[in-house]
Amino acid sequence: MYYGILAPPAEMTPGLEWLDAMISPMQACFGVFMKNLYERETLDEVIARINSLQPTAQRLWGKMDVGQMLAHCSAAMDMASGKNNPPRMLIGRLLGPFVKPVYTNEKPFGQGNPTEKTLAVSDSRDFSQEQVRLTKCLREFHEGGEAKCTRHPHPFFGDLTPQEWSRGMYKHLDHHLRQFGA
Repeated sequence: MYYGILAPPAEMTPGLEWLDAMISPMQACFGVFMKNLYERETLDEVIARINSLQPTAQRLWGKMDVGQMLAHCSAAMDMASGKNNPPRMLIGRLLGPFVKPVYTNEKPFGQGNPTEKTLAVSDSRDFSQEQVRLTKCLREFHEGGEAKCTRHPHPFFGDLTPQEWSRGMYKHLDHHLRQFGA
């Protein structure tokens, strides 16, 4: 079966590998296929990674320990769910619209990004409780779907659609799970 308008070169007709080669750059350019937390497979992947963490996991960068990181991620999920609505940051009002694609594109977050003050965790946290809490936050966000996603602006990036929140929260979780090797 051929999906295009023009016939592909003869060496490409046996399979559809050529189609995959064309779609991949489109995905990177438009972010169309970015993972998001409304997808069951993505939710299951993130929860499995959370469950693979151990209380003794050592950070590869940053300042938080693993329990603090889990609490921080739960607080971020509370923000995406509308349970926590921090005010817009002045720097975000100025720069947010220009760097908003960083939040939703396919490229993983880099190290050393600033943390919203209301999401910073510096006190000691119980690993097991925080692991359960984050998993619960994720399931609630997933099950609530777009209808239950906050309409409050992100403190730095500003107005986001539910899909942008979902992609951005996936990227945030992925960043911190990679921070602890999960």
